[in-house]
Parts: sequence; C-alpha cells; structure tokens
Amino acid sequence: MFDFKNLPPVVKNLLIINGLFFLATILLQNQGVDLAQYLGLHYWQSPGFKPHQLVTYMFMHGSFMHILFNMIPLFMFGRVLEQVWGQKRFLTFYMVTGIGAGLIQMLVAYIRLSLMGDLVTPEAMDVVMNEGYQAILEGKNFSDAFLGNLNGLVNGVTVGASGAVFGILLAFGMLFPNTELMLMFPPIPIKAKWFVLFYGAFELYSGFSNNPNDNVAHFAHLGGMLFGFFMIQYWKKDRGSFY
Repeated sequence: MFDFKNLPPVVKNLLIINGLFFLATILLQNQGVDLAQYLGLHYWQSPGFKPHQLVTYMFMHGSFMHILFNMIPLFMFGRVLEQVWGQKRFLTFYMVTGIGAGLIQMLVAYIRLSLMGDLVTPEAMDVVMNEGYQAILEGKNFSDAFLGNLNGLVNGVTVGASGAVFGILLAFGMLFPNTELMLMFPPIPIKAKWFVLFYGAFELYSGFSNNPNDNVAHFAHLGGMLFGFFMIQYWKKDRGSFY
C-alpha cells in the first residue's frame, strides 16, 4: 500500500502543491475565472506575460490526465533522486529545469516568429496585441489561419510540470542507466538509459513535425532535459556531492 507519510519531503510537498493548484483551477473555473491566464506562461511580448509565470506555470495543469501523467514520474523517480541528492539539491534541480524549460519554450516561439519573416507585419502584430489576447481569454481565435497561428504563438499559454519532470527522467537515466523499467505499452522491460534516449528522440521529432493539432510543448520538455544535463555535468565535477 502507498504510504504518503514516508515520501521524502520535497516530492511530497510538490505533489500536494500541484494538487492544490489543480483543485483551485477547477473551483475558480466554475466561478468564471481562468487561473491559467494569470499563472500559466505567456510569451514575453504578450499582454498577459508576467515574470512570476516562469515559476507558477509549473504548478498548473490543463486536465486530470495531464497532472496524473506528470505526478506519477515525479513520485516514481523524484523520490529516488531526492534520497540520493538530498532536499536542497533536488529542489534546486527541479526548479531550474522547470524554469529552463519555460525559457526554451519562449525561445522557440521567438525563433518561429522570426522564421515567419516579412509575413509578421506591424499591422498583424497590432491586431494580435490589441485583439488576440482578448480572443484567447474568451476561448476564441482568429479564423484566418496565419493570424490564428501568430496569435497562438504570442498569446497562447503554457502550463504543466512536464519540463521539470523530463529533467527528472534524464537525471534518473544518467544516475541509474542500467535500471530496468517496465513499460505499460507494450509491457516490456527497458533500461533507463534507453528509455530516456528514445523519449528524448521522440520529443525532438514531435517538436519539428509541426503538427497544427498538437498542443504539447515538446521543446519545453527538451528544455527541461537540456538544463538538467548541464546541471548534472556541472555537479559531476564534485563527485563527492553528486552521487
């Protein structure tokens, strides 16, 4: 039986905080308040952007399945890392990878906007800035495909702990590369290092596939892994405190 009391404190509190934020989102949504618009991450040029969102977006989730699939790996792998690293180092890793994922997400949005080139005219940006954010607040978007895509990049919102969770997956794969994990679909064992490698490759492919119906922030996931990799490489210089 799962004993919540025996969880290490940082993982336990992260699970509680995420759960409370999700509950608050549902309760306020019933009152007509979209908490994600205040605490979710917006692009830095959006009227909805606030600096605190780089932290708060990590505790927001869009659905029960979204939070479930983030909290399960946090519970499974995060508790192991916290026991190995200690509370302070694990929390530092979690927050840095989560914030790093948000920064990568905004960087990718900036690059995509730059690739649109001359199509992003001052007039188009004025429309998006003046009307697009309000449209998003009302759950709408422009019928014009280009303006709709532009508005999504500028005024869309990113939520979820996935960036930090992907950092945790990477760390587990690097510290315990030969630990066998049992996949659910298909139900076969796989070593942690291969699981992380295949998952990262899948996210990279999905990020570049540019599927218009895909609302997953694949590059944020990769950003969490990237920042996690650099942190571990830095910590490995001091093997006595790394592992």
